[in-house]
Amino acid sequence: MSPWQDQILQMLERYDGFEIETTNGFLSVNCENEASFEVSIQSTGDGFQVNFGGWHEHFSDQEEALNCFAFGLSTNCRLKVVKRGKMECAWTVQSFDGGEWIDDSTTGLLVFPFWYSKTVEHRQNVVNPR
Repeated sequence: MSPWQDQILQMLERYDGFEIETTNGFLSVNCENEASFEVSIQSTGDGFQVNFGGWHEHFSDQEEALNCFAFGLSTNCRLKVVKRGKMECAWTVQSFDGGEWIDDSTTGLLVFPFWYSKTVEHRQNVVNPR
């Protein structure tokens, strides 16, 4: 296990309400609330990739990647998921600021069934202090 994985696991010892999966160079957290999304981080050859459900971003700086990972588990983060029919096709990270949700960045599919009506779901993780 890498030092960054140990750092995350030590932080998570103070909380419960989730399941952790870890392998060499990869760690994911799945919260147990209904409207949650998976938060994962993996080491790449030139940095880290953080995923919130279908959204992802690459980081060359380890501290920035770890901060993004922690943000995904905080109540100040939620994921706006656009669906066409039953298919998820776009994911936008939102942050809570000044009493409202602000869009940050979006990851989307290039090919999706545009002929189905669009629906939007909001997902948010909840971790409980021990």
